[in-house]
Amino acid sequence: MYRFILKRLLLTLPILLGVIVLVFSMINIVPGDPGSSILGSSATQEAIDELNHALGYDQPFPTRLMKYLGDILLRFDFGKSWQSNQPVMRSILQNFVYTFRFALMGTMLYALIGIPLGVLSAIRQYSLADNVMRVLAMMINAMPSFWFGLVAIFVFSLKLGLFPSNGIDTWKHYVLPVAVFGISGAGGLLRQTRTIMLESVRQDYIRTARAKGAPERRVIWGHAFRNVTLPLINTIGIGFGAVMGGTVLIENVFSLPGLGNLALSALRAKDVPLIMATTIFLAAIFCVIVLTVDIISALADPRVKARYIQ
Repeated sequence: MYRFILKRLLLTLPILLGVIVLVFSMINIVPGDPGSSILGSSATQEAIDELNHALGYDQPFPTRLMKYLGDILLRFDFGKSWQSNQPVMRSILQNFVYTFRFALMGTMLYALIGIPLGVLSAIRQYSLADNVMRVLAMMINAMPSFWFGLVAIFVFSLKLGLFPSNGIDTWKHYVLPVAVFGISGAGGLLRQTRTIMLESVRQDYIRTARAKGAPERRVIWGHAFRNVTLPLINTIGIGFGAVMGGTVLIENVFSLPGLGNLALSALRAKDVPLIMATTIFLAAIFCVIVLTVDIISALADPRVKARYIQ
C-alpha cells in the first residue's frame, strides 16, 4: 500500500508545481506593479520605484519566479499581503476553517439526500416516484446556486424570519448556506446514483441472488449497492474538493467568512500575494482530497489490494 501512496504523491507534486508556475505567470501578465497598488495614485514615481526595488519587482521574470518558488518550497513563505502587511497564510488559515466546515456539512447533506433518493429512483424505475425525482433533479441542476441562495434568504429570512441571512454567530446561521450547498449538489448525485444502480441491478449476480430467494433489501443494499460504492466515493470526494474551491458565490451571498470571500476581496483590492497564495492553497487542498479519495478507493477495491498490499 505504501507503494500506491508514494506513486500518487509523486504524481501530485508536479501538478502543484505546475499550478504555482501557471498562477505566477498569469498574475505577472496583468498590468500594474506593487508599488502603485500599495502607495496609491498620489505617490511619487520615485517612491513607487523604490518600493518596487525593495520588493524585487524590478528584477527579470525568471528571477522573481525562482525566488518565489524558493520561498514556498524551502521556507513555506507565501509573502505578506500588500494591504495589511501581514503574512498571507495567517489570513488563509483563519478563513479556511469556515470554508472547510461549510463544505463538509454541505457535502454530507447532499450525500444523505442524493444517494438514498438515487437508489430509490433506480429500483422504482419509470414509476411516479422515479419521474418526480428525475424532474426535481433536473430543476435543481438548472438553478444557479447563487440564485437559490437569494431565494432562500428572501423566503426563510426576510419573509418567515426563521433563519438569519448572514454571519456565523449561532447554529442558525449555518442552516441556509449548508442547505443551499447540499440541495444544489443533491440533484447531480441523485442522477448519477440512479444511473449506476440501474446498471448494477441488471447484472447476473443480482438475478442469481433473487433466484436463490434472498430478501429484496439484502439484494439491493447488500449486493447491488456495494457495487456502486467505489464510483460514489470518487464522486463525493471530487465534489467535496470542488465545493472547497467554489464557495465564493455562496459566501458572498450570505456574507460568510471563508476562502472564497477572501479571494474575492483580494481580487478587488489587487492584492497579488494574497490572490496567489489563496489559489495555490486551494489547489493543494484539492490535490490532498483527490489523494485521500484514491487511497480510500484503493482500500475498498480488492484489485488494488491484491496488487499493492503484500
